[in-house]
Amino acid sequence: MGQVTGTNPILYTDYPDPDIIRVGDCYYMVSTTMHFMPGGVILRSYDLIHWEIASYVYETLDDTPGQRLADDKGVYGKGMWAASIRYHKGTFYVCFVANDTGKTYLYTATDITGPWKKNTIEGFFHDNSLLFDDDGRVYIAYGNREIYITELNEDLTAPKEGGLHRMAVKDTGDVILGYEGAHLYKINGTYYLFFIHWPKGGLRTEACFCADSLLGEFKGGDVLSYDLDGIRSGVAQGGIVDTPEGEWYSVMFQDHGAVGRIPVLVPVTWENDFPVFGDGIAPKTLTVKTENGEYEYEPLWCDDDFSYIPDAGGKVTLKKPWQWNHNPDNRLWSVTEKPGTLRLRSGKQSINLVQAVNTLTQRTMGPRCGAEVTLCGSELSDGDYAGLCTLQGDYGFIAMTKEAGQTFLVMAEKEPVAGYAGMGSVDKEPGKIVAKIPVENDTVRLRAKCDFTQGKDTAEFFFATETDGTPVAFQKLGEKHKLYFKLDHFVGCRFGLFLFSTKEPGGVAEFSKFRYDAEHVGTKTE
Repeated sequence: MGQVTGTNPILYTDYPDPDIIRVGDCYYMVSTTMHFMPGGVILRSYDLIHWEIASYVYETLDDTPGQRLADDKGVYGKGMWAASIRYHKGTFYVCFVANDTGKTYLYTATDITGPWKKNTIEGFFHDNSLLFDDDGRVYIAYGNREIYITELNEDLTAPKEGGLHRMAVKDTGDVILGYEGAHLYKINGTYYLFFIHWPKGGLRTEACFCADSLLGEFKGGDVLSYDLDGIRSGVAQGGIVDTPEGEWYSVMFQDHGAVGRIPVLVPVTWENDFPVFGDGIAPKTLTVKTENGEYEYEPLWCDDDFSYIPDAGGKVTLKKPWQWNHNPDNRLWSVTEKPGTLRLRSGKQSINLVQAVNTLTQRTMGPRCGAEVTLCGSELSDGDYAGLCTLQGDYGFIAMTKEAGQTFLVMAEKEPVAGYAGMGSVDKEPGKIVAKIPVENDTVRLRAKCDFTQGKDTAEFFFATETDGTPVAFQKLGEKHKLYFKLDHFVGCRFGLFLFSTKEPGGVAEFSKFRYDAEHVGTKTE
């Protein structure tokens, strides 16, 4: 038996709304992925501190105009939210709602890597949690402010006719956010409901209620109100899980500015069958027992030389950290037309970055991180923009563009405005050009650097011309760009490779030699 020591936050990147299970000695955690595809990311760990991507639940959810970005609005801040993951009698279950379609989805698989079978449950069960009870019945808990428990039918397609349906808990306090993010468990014969809520004048807070039966009175209250790192943001909303040795932990998240909502691990003990979260704090350092301390985890980010071999059916699967911003248009991208190169082709006219189809993204990492890529713009058309971005509602980017056949480099941004934008609001304005210079070479090396330390939340952009494939000294272009986490996109900042046309579609951008530089919270195995 070994142990692993780590530092909170355990992951300094955007994996919000976590739900967690253990199967044998392996932990699986599902997280919200909103509008990104593939979606429904599931992480894997053997020690609760280190994590890697195990799989995605779906490649694309549906094929609506919004999910394809065919309506020039997209489904920003909507899409897949707050999934429940369960394992029952050899089958994995992932259940969630999509806020653009108004549906509740239930995916099943016998292996965590899939294939996953897609079904829907009649009704809309916000921030739900599944419970497979000992008597074979299945329940779903859900809601906001008023939390309901509803029994499902045997094939899990709809509420059971005549089955249990009741309001279990109601948040009657003066709150900014009422109880939501339900997590329902049965432990040693007692039923437990966990929620996040946000009292006025306080922090986001974790609450727990319990009852001897699903018909009984749920009693409880707040179990954790703690501001880790003093950033005026509480740690809350997540699941609990036991270890093979019988210890208990909760994985919740904390809003951490522009980098997103990041996972935090909190020990859980029990007093009189009621959970105690970390003696009232989320500890900065912690140690977890494990039998797999030597397991080598794949990073949650990746470099990429875009050298892929299609499978027998001609399909190419990109490395796991990559996600498309909305459904990709597979006619307009390739890593096989020119091996070692990601080729993006413009298929429509777009006014700005957030309307661009086939933006390929990876999460940024705190406290600081960077990305580099080589861009060849020899096939760009007038009015095209191709480059490297920091993608949020208040985006910034460095890009190559052409005007009357002349090539330029620009640093552009959506001009930041402090404060929260409305949930799912759509940006229909062109970005602001901050800096613009002519360049003679159609091939350049681009760099973006992000700094999330102490709430700085800034991005800077650089370029270097190449001589015989080697970048000359990097030069900064434009100003330091301020990043914000807002409800319009509702996700942490991403690096993205993009192409969009403001005039005529048809231009092509080529990307190669992508490199990710991560400076992240370390962990140690003992």
